[in-house]
Amino acid sequence: MPRVSHFATLLIAVTASAWAQQPPKLEPLPEPPPPPPGMELDQEQEPQVTIVKKGEDTVEEYRVNGQLYMIKVTPPNGPAYYLYDDVGQGDFTRRSAQDSGLRVPKWVIKRW
Repeated sequence: MPRVSHFATLLIAVTASAWAQQPPKLEPLPEPPPPPPGMELDQEQEPQVTIVKKGEDTVEEYRVNGQLYMIKVTPPNGPAYYLYDDVGQGDFTRRSAQDSGLRVPKWVIKRW
């Protein structure tokens, strides 16, 4: 019987200490300070995003100064992928979110 009472006492002590711990009283964060003079955002340099539904895909087009530089395509079943125009000539290359940018050459040196 003494084992049961020790276990019960231990169980009550652990439960009471866990119950007594209240989460700390949180206060809201203060407002961030305004940017220094001359550092305001240039609205012409901010990207304009156009969201279009093409078929089942959701397409987001990103433009700066009217120039399309990136397209994000989100299919309904699968991860989103991106089309980038790195040079600005209108030739888009596909990249996925998990793309590390590493391109391994796959040359055939010899076949037999």
